[in-house]
Amino acid sequence: MINIAILGFGVVGSGVAEVISKNSKELAARLDGEELNIKYILDKRTFPDHPLGSRVTDDIDKIINDEDVFLVIETMGGLHPAYDFSKKALLAGKSVITSNKEVVASCGAELLSIARSNNIGYLFEASVGGGIPIIRPMWQCLAANKIIRIAGILNGTCNYILTKMEKEKTDFETALKEAQELGYAERNPSADVEGMDTCRKISILTSLAFGKHVYPEKIQCEGITDITYDDILFARNRGYAIKLLGTSKMASDGKVYVLTAPFLVSEDNEIAGVNDVYNGISVEGNVVGDVLFCGRGAGSLPTASAVMADVLDVIRDCRKTIGWKNEEADFLGDISNNVTDFYIRTKADENKIKEVFGNVKVEKSGDNSVFFAGKTSQKEIEEKIAKLGFDTVKIRVLD
Repeated sequence: MINIAILGFGVVGSGVAEVISKNSKELAARLDGEELNIKYILDKRTFPDHPLGSRVTDDIDKIINDEDVFLVIETMGGLHPAYDFSKKALLAGKSVITSNKEVVASCGAELLSIARSNNIGYLFEASVGGGIPIIRPMWQCLAANKIIRIAGILNGTCNYILTKMEKEKTDFETALKEAQELGYAERNPSADVEGMDTCRKISILTSLAFGKHVYPEKIQCEGITDITYDDILFARNRGYAIKLLGTSKMASDGKVYVLTAPFLVSEDNEIAGVNDVYNGISVEGNVVGDVLFCGRGAGSLPTASAVMADVLDVIRDCRKTIGWKNEEADFLGDISNNVTDFYIRTKADENKIKEVFGNVKVEKSGDNSVFFAGKTSQKEIEEKIAKLGFDTVKIRVLD
């Protein structure tokens, strides 16, 4: 029997327990007949009506000091105390599996280093893409490739909102309210709609792809709160969909440019067709070319599925060296120098626009003027927008 502890018994933690119960025979078969036993559940709440209610404790030291606990599954969310508990478990010689993107993005390098030093596992497949396998394929299946670019829809809430706005010709606030009513968005949705959730996930994938820790605060982060239905309609009429993406791109100068922002994505790109709460992650390798990973990016059972894949790998002694160096990335380029095309929506009139941007094709969209600015750097675009002197929104066009 293999004893485990689950830290946090919310959506993901309870999903893990359900998967262990529902697929106990299949899991035992993959572990040479050994059964998984949830010995502890850490939570401040009690669950008297749950079959595992008697195993709930609010004392982390009870888990840490129990030598019979082989591994810990951290599904608490948030940075603290999840980071502190994970570090304690690793220092005590227990492998840790996590779905917590905030901890991995901010402290992953340190925790990976502790795991290596103790010859145990710190695995985090569920931290990006929910039930979509992405960490394992990037580390193993694409290991022969030099990663050139990653571009991913990494937040199902934002993707649902943008899809809703397009399909129902509605505004951001209306789509957000429905997402909240359906449970796709939190009561406070700022981490999703302002891009921070996506930013943490692209920091993890970039760290994995390029070998050193990329901290989220080093990544420029923009959300979708300024996007209107008119923007979506303009894009659609020209063969684009608007998606919030986390992107990493190796440029010809050898620098990696990382960004979280809305993009106009060509309908020829498979990511443009990933809608509703689904995630889609495109990874380009110099050998394999483009590979697309797509599926449900969140939810109790899909995320639990990814957690359990890591559990099986740790027990079977696989992938203990996954991760990146405990060093700050020295390969990041200044995103303000990155050159791309921009869609612009502004209150400025056509004469003022052409005075600043030159001979661009300007169209009217309600009270606004809209146009493509052509390929230029973010720094130059922002300087030109400042000269316009009007409320202006910019959205990049994905290369």
